[in-house]
Amino acid sequence: MLLIPAIDLKDGRCVRLRQGRMDDATVFSDDPVAMAQHWVAAGCRRLHLVDLDGAFAGAPRNRELVERITQAVGRVPVQVGGGIRSADTVDAYLAAGISQVIVGTRAVEEPAFLEDLCRRFPGRVILGLDARNGLLATAGWDTTSSRTALDFARWAGSIGVFAIVYTDIERDGMLTGVNVEATLEIATAAGVPVIASGGIANLDDLRALRHAAAGREDAFLGAITGRAIYEGTLDLSAGQALLDEAP
Repeated sequence: MLLIPAIDLKDGRCVRLRQGRMDDATVFSDDPVAMAQHWVAAGCRRLHLVDLDGAFAGAPRNRELVERITQAVGRVPVQVGGGIRSADTVDAYLAAGISQVIVGTRAVEEPAFLEDLCRRFPGRVILGLDARNGLLATAGWDTTSSRTALDFARWAGSIGVFAIVYTDIERDGMLTGVNVEATLEIATAAGVPVIASGGIANLDDLRALRHAAAGREDAFLGAITGRAIYEGTLDLSAGQALLDEAP
């Protein structure tokens, strides 16, 4: 299981939001490229990028910066989300060296779009499921659907998504612990690896996640961490070492 640092991009800077609110952003670096290199030096094996401006605009706004980060981290796989709502955008990102793209809003609003992407780009599409009280949220978390994340995950697992990033919005950026139970339910329903996101604060949260995955290591690809590693409540190297330990 991987511990995956998040670099959220807003106005060209590395920030973290609380519960997805753009008006509640903390700036952690004015140099996201250097920040990405820092996490690679600390031992990260996958990097999670989010174009926050793109998520709200409905189209990429930091693509050049994403590409610079991808080039700077070399062979470390990079996954990126935020404003990816066309096949052309997916094609451009993959051509620039991105390992996987994360699609959320249009995938939920137009499932046929997700199905088409999985056919055209096998192994390169991650579904981003963001939930508030179990219900799907889209458009930068501004809109809440009537459909449950669990139902959508069950369907998405049958069409060939590479993985699912599951975010509990109420916990995102709050350092209140990952929603282990809901994340495991998503993995069970989908039958594809899930990346847990939202709320990881310290090593105890990673222990809880690893315990939940005992005997089912294929259920989790990893866990995304943001505010915890920026504010120092979680050491990236120590966290990855814990996840590497045998159950």
